[in-house]
Amino acid sequence: MTALPRRRLLQAASASLLTPLFPLAAHAEEAAWPSKPIRWVVAYPAGGGSDFLARQLAPQIGRQLGQTIYIENRPGAAGIIGTDNAAKAAPDGYTLLTGDNGAMVFHQAMYKRLPYDPRDFAPVGFMARFPLIVVVNPNAGFSDGRQWLQALKANPGRYSYASPGIGSPHHLAMELLKERTGSFVVHVPYRGTAFASQDVIAGQVPMTVLDTAAGLPLIRSGKLKALAVMSAHRIPTLPQVPTLQELGLRDFEATAWQALFVPRGTPGPIVQRLSVEMRKAILAPEVKARLEDFGLEVLPGDGPALAAFLQKETAFWHALIKARRLAAE
Repeated sequence: MTALPRRRLLQAASASLLTPLFPLAAHAEEAAWPSKPIRWVVAYPAGGGSDFLARQLAPQIGRQLGQTIYIENRPGAAGIIGTDNAAKAAPDGYTLLTGDNGAMVFHQAMYKRLPYDPRDFAPVGFMARFPLIVVVNPNAGFSDGRQWLQALKANPGRYSYASPGIGSPHHLAMELLKERTGSFVVHVPYRGTAFASQDVIAGQVPMTVLDTAAGLPLIRSGKLKALAVMSAHRIPTLPQVPTLQELGLRDFEATAWQALFVPRGTPGPIVQRLSVEMRKAILAPEVKARLEDFGLEVLPGDGPALAAFLQKETAFWHALIKARRLAAE
């Protein structure tokens, strides 16, 4: 047998020595995580419900991890800009994302071209949800939820409703109601909750769907009137307001939910630790109290449970979007 050249022998020996070091280095990096500040992307402007939730949790999780977590707001295009930015980040545990119904479920069915895929993310865990409320201008002529539903059915095309935007949970919830009741109500999309609310308060549009974060202050001040909640059960902050199920729409439930994600490929041990720390933070008594006072339903879960939830949500809402031929540009 011909002897290998000295250079090739040295190369082979070096390779055999270095190969085991790569997994060892990866494990060492995971063990040292987090060794620098963590970025939490919120794909909506500062001051909204998504931003509030992230800013309540980030300091608590940061203290638990012994590292700073800072919020980076990247609003625009119904959350697509920020979500896409997070999808393209390194999967190293230093980028988090607040994902919601729109980014993780609706957009995939409503947009012809989406720069990211929900599968670009690994689910960390469900965080909370905002109950949705049907609200009207107090002078719109609706006495209660039952009379309101009867008016919609009896007068197709007469009424319109405002939404924070095409493809928002508020928009899809109202489309579900129209599907279940066979009513025709004209959709008037706005660029955000504030603009939609203002025109309902001014009487330009008679009704809208708001989440508790935006709706409770306006309801309590008397500027808007709550007719029904879209949750499966009445909510503690509005115990006198019936559910749509109580008004005759069986199995009706629609909410705006928030969950935590990281780029796909993030090491499993990091994802698992984030899940544990997120749940611990959200259940901290002082944090939980602030979130519930803001109108949130606190429902922390883990990655596998969130993955199963996403499958059900996707099947249900994509079928509705297809049936109603909804689309966004």
